Formats: sequence, C-alpha cells, structure tokens
Amino acid sequence: MKQNSQEKLYKAAIYSLSFLWVFTGLISIYLSPEIGYEILASANITGSLAKFSVYAGGALDIVLGLWLLTSVKTKLCCLAQIAVIVSYTLILTVIDMSFWLHPFGPITKNIPIVVLICFVFIANVNSCSGLMKTSGMHKNLPSK
Repeated sequence: MKQNSQEKLYKAAIYSLSFLWVFTGLISIYLSPEIGYEILASANITGSLAKFSVYAGGALDIVLGLWLLTSVKTKLCCLAQIAVIVSYTLILTVIDMSFWLHPFGPITKNIPIVVLICFVFIANVNSCSGLMKTSGMHKNLPSK
C-alpha cells in the first residue's frame, strides 16, 4: 500500500473509532439509557447500580473516543479500548448469551472493531520502532 493510502486508512480508522465511541456514549447517556437499564434488569441489576453502570459506561465510551482523537499515548488508548470491549462482551455474554445470535450483531461486531483497533496499535508500534521510517509514514502519524 502506498504511503498516502496508508496515512488515509490510518486517519479513517482513528476518526471512525472515535466516532463510534463518542456516539455510543452519547446515545447511552442521553437518548436511550432505558435500553441499558432493560439489559441490566434482566440480570437483576436495577436502581442506583444500574443508573451508575449506564452513565459510567457511556462516559467511559466518550472518554475513549476523545482520547483517541488527542493522539496522546495512542497505544495505551488502543489497549484500553480492547479491554473495555472484552469487558462489555463478557458482561453481555453472562447477562444473555443470545446477544451472540442477535441479527444486528451487537456482540459479533466487536470482532472487526478489535481488528481495526489492532491496526491502529500496530501502526503506532511500527512508528515507534522505526519500521515505518523507510516509507516516511511515521512523519505523518500523530504523536504518541
């Protein structure tokens, strides 16, 4: 892949992941917190704990999305994103395994999202190790 294409793909990955995190966080908090409450209620998590979980999860999503845009410690941000996705996936699996079979794929979509996060992580690892210096791509990657 040419340098310019790699840079565009990298930037598209950053912006799309950031959008995903911020958008889902805002939806969870402001437009559809009741969906989160319903899911948690099916696991007998209600009241203040459910409210805290929905709002904390939404806030965490927003923070991850904004963090990714800052280009500060991007590798750590990628690891945090993967940890959150794995946590959300495990929690949803314990609450209701049928989410794996849902036609809209609320859990199965996590697999390609993690792959995209890994692409961003690897681009930053390569940038730091100097492997991308021969292509010149490292000059245009955001700072870590």
